[in-house]
Amino acid sequence: MKEKSEKIKRLNRELKFKGKIIDFYQDTMEINGDHTVIWDFIKHKGAAAVVPVRDDGKILMVRQYRNALDRYTLEIPAGALDEADEPGAVCAARELEEETGYRSEHLEWLINLRTTVAFCNEKIEVYVAKDLIPSKQHLDEDEFIELQAYTIDELKEKIYSGEIEDAKTVSSLLAYDVKYRNKE
Repeated sequence: MKEKSEKIKRLNRELKFKGKIIDFYQDTMEINGDHTVIWDFIKHKGAAAVVPVRDDGKILMVRQYRNALDRYTLEIPAGALDEADEPGAVCAARELEEETGYRSEHLEWLINLRTTVAFCNEKIEVYVAKDLIPSKQHLDEDEFIELQAYTIDELKEKIYSGEIEDAKTVSSLLAYDVKYRNKE
C-alpha cells in the first residue's frame, strides 16, 4: 500500500554525492504548507538475498568482514542488483553461486525487506533455495568469505544472543523458520 501525505510535499531533491552503491541527496520538504525542512535521502538500486538450505536442513551462511562495523559478521548470501530493474530472483541466484559455490533451480520468494525506511529506499527481495547443486564460488576481488552451515535452531540462538545482528539475516531466518519449520 502506497499512502502519500497531503501534508508533506517535496519541493526539491539535490544530489550531494554519487557513489558506487548509493546516491546521497538532500530533499527540501514543505510541511503543512507553512514551513520547510531538509531531509537526507539515500537512493539504493536494490538488492537480493537467499536462504540456502541443504538437503540435511542446514542453512549455508557466509562469514565476512564488514568495513562499516570493522568486524566479521555471519549473514545469508546477498548482493546488490546489477541494474535497478534486474529481477530479484536473478540476483539471488547469482549471489548464491558467487558466495557459496552452489546453485539452485528452485528459488522461492520469502519476503521483501525495506532496510532503513527513515532515510533510504533500499529494498531487498529474499528467496529460499533448496535442492542445492554444487558449483564453484565466484568471489569478487574484494570479497573474502568463509562458508558455514547451521541448523535453524543454532542460528536462532545466535540471533537471540546478539551474535547475528544483520537485519536482513535476522528477519529472513525468522521468516524462514515460521514459514517452513512445520512443513519439514
